[in-house]
Amino acid sequence: MDPVIAIVLILAALIAGAAVGGFLAYKKGVTAGVEQRKREAEAVIGSAEKQAERIVADAEKDADNKKKSALIEAKDEIHKLRSEADREIKDRRSELSRQERRMQQKEENLDKKTDNLEKKEDALNQKIKSADEKLKEAEQIKKSEMDVLERISEFTKEQAKEYILSKLEDDLVHEKAVKIAAYEQQLKDECNEKARSQISLAIAKVAADQVSEAAVSVVPLPSDEMKGRIIGREGRNIRTLETLTGVDLIIDDTPEAITLSCFDQIRREVARIALEKLIADGRIHPARIEETVDKARREVEYRIKQEGERAVIETNVHGINHELIKLLGRLKFRTSYRQNVLDHSIEVAKLCGVLAAELGVDANVARRAGLLHDIGKALTSEIEGSHVQIGVDVCKKYNESQVVIHAVEAHHNDVEPKTVIACIVQAADAISAARPAARSENYESYIKRLQKLEEICNSYNGVEKCFAVQAGREVRIMVVPEVINDEKMVLVARQIAQQIEAEMDYPGQIKVNLIRESRVTDYAK
Repeated sequence: MDPVIAIVLILAALIAGAAVGGFLAYKKGVTAGVEQRKREAEAVIGSAEKQAERIVADAEKDADNKKKSALIEAKDEIHKLRSEADREIKDRRSELSRQERRMQQKEENLDKKTDNLEKKEDALNQKIKSADEKLKEAEQIKKSEMDVLERISEFTKEQAKEYILSKLEDDLVHEKAVKIAAYEQQLKDECNEKARSQISLAIAKVAADQVSEAAVSVVPLPSDEMKGRIIGREGRNIRTLETLTGVDLIIDDTPEAITLSCFDQIRREVARIALEKLIADGRIHPARIEETVDKARREVEYRIKQEGERAVIETNVHGINHELIKLLGRLKFRTSYRQNVLDHSIEVAKLCGVLAAELGVDANVARRAGLLHDIGKALTSEIEGSHVQIGVDVCKKYNESQVVIHAVEAHHNDVEPKTVIACIVQAADAISAARPAARSENYESYIKRLQKLEEICNSYNGVEKCFAVQAGREVRIMVVPEVINDEKMVLVARQIAQQIEAEMDYPGQIKVNLIRESRVTDYAK
């Protein structure tokens, strides 16, 4: 607080105290006397004035001391700031000096580099000038040599140029042909090796048992007396059974057995089940036979559905229409060269799945196409046409995908395969059908078929040799290049294929390959 204000406050307090004291003394009684109170007040006032003077003196002294202290502190702060400013100025001057020295060194270096560049430029200009002179001299020499060469060779410059270019072009064509042939052979070797590896892996993973189907069924009898009961009075029982089932019952000297013969395995299976039930029941008469045949037919229908569902589950193919599942079940009672078609379809589906997985293709679609590729064989006895076309129509009817339909249509090359799935189905079908013990054929008829195939091919003019390979699935024909040209090869191949279709019976398809060899011989001297 300011000393002057403090003094004023003290004086005011003293005055107020005196006034209050006087007022109180006056109030207490007038008897004490006015004089006495006046002296006391003067004494108090005098004491207060002395106190005030002392306080003022002390305040002035403190103010002087604080002023001196503030001046000293201000001088110290000024001195400190001045010292820092001097130091900063000194640092900046030294930094500027260093930068000036650095700039000076850079300028000197630039001057030296500029001098060196000027010297190099002069040397380069000199070399260019010398090179130009030498180039002119070389041009003159070349021109003179060209004149001499033209005079000696009797070729103009343009003629010589054309001759050299044509010669170079011929050499390049030969080298390109050699390299292309080498690359093609290398690619073929690598592709064949990779294909063998993948096919071997697929076959190893799908090593299925194969049992040839028989064309007849044998029903055991408890005794030979049962044969007479089955024949019935005047043969009415056996006639009823044959009429209802469409199966021939062969009752011969074979002890305790009856043979059922029919090309339709479904009808043969119905007859077998019905006959076994009749033998077990013992009541054999026309009415009972009709009732038993109806039950057997329903049982076979149920088994057909079960077989179709088993095929779908075993191949892990989902979402197939229930009518297609029934058709798959009917393949259980259909054979191709004694190979069960349903087992063949399941095997093809598994092979397609393995091959598709190895090639990075959708394995689910491949298995589906493999399972349905022979679906048309379930209806070949009811609908006219090839099983391929029937299968395509059936798949379209039940809304199969275009990829599956194309694979079914192309698996015997009725159309050219355009997808990887179609090629996989072709390969899997060939593997399943051609592996040992998968299909059986009479040896003599097999030999005759191959001989007939080669005989048809050799009957054409211009055919030098022909070979039936791949168990009669392919024929390779060597033609005489002078007689059959490239354009005529297409016509001859088509004619041979048409004659084979018209004159021969064979499973699957036969590939006709015409080979016209062109040989080019050259000698390095």
